[in-house]
Amino acid sequence: MAGTVVVDTLQADSTSTLVLKNGVANTPPTVQDSAGTQIGTFCRAWVNFNGTGVVAIRAAFNVSSITDNGTGDYTVNFTTAMPDANYAVALTASAGNNNSSLVCTVKSATQYGAPSNQTTTACQIVLVNYVNSLIDSGAVYVSIFR
Repeated sequence: MAGTVVVDTLQADSTSTLVLKNGVANTPPTVQDSAGTQIGTFCRAWVNFNGTGVVAIRAAFNVSSITDNGTGDYTVNFTTAMPDANYAVALTASAGNNNSSLVCTVKSATQYGAPSNQTTTACQIVLVNYVNSLIDSGAVYVSIFR
């Protein structure tokens, strides 16, 4: 049987404390307890992009663009701002054909130049190889959770 179910709130029976509530425009649904307090959300933003040559987004949700700041240094720009800068960044990248390992990290004040903190509108990331040099990657994957 094919069809569509449209609801604003999905709640389990009275013995459960979990509520799934539809998000407002450009925000993910939220998970709430029975009192209506938000206890989690789905992924707020993600992107799969080519970080070599002309940087290009392959697919994304809530990511408007990627800024190439130089070798192995990128800024992920959000379409809709995060509620605050206290989000988690999950980041992976392919080492490519050179068989080197990569360290993927959010750029901080002590790494690779001037400080760049997470903001509500963007997050700067860097990719570093095993000899501590910045390196581009043809396959970069970033997910943002808050």
